[in-house]
Amino acid sequence: MNDTQANSTYSDDSLWSKLGIYARQAGYTVIEKVLWLYYAADNPNVPAKAKAAIYAALAYFISPIDVVPDVIPVVGYSDDLSVLAAAVVAVSFYINDEVKQRARDTLATWFS
Repeated sequence: MNDTQANSTYSDDSLWSKLGIYARQAGYTVIEKVLWLYYAADNPNVPAKAKAAIYAALAYFISPIDVVPDVIPVVGYSDDLSVLAAAVVAVSFYINDEVKQRARDTLATWFS
């Protein structure tokens, strides 16, 4: 998927809809990475190349077409986690303490 395709298949509404329905099923670790990426992309100082990597990973997460279907118990989100982890590594410079705190605050409401 190229940058243009990722940006055209990603939307905030689709992401929040999937998170609202599947957050507990996906698990804390997967959702933490999603939120790190989401909140990092929200920073206007993050360059377009980094945002493209973020949006590509988030587009894969919300896509109904996966290498491993999300409905498979235990392993369903393993491919999503792999893609998210690769994006986290690629843009780790932009995942600062503020981003992590915003993610922790959101996670606390969902996983308390």
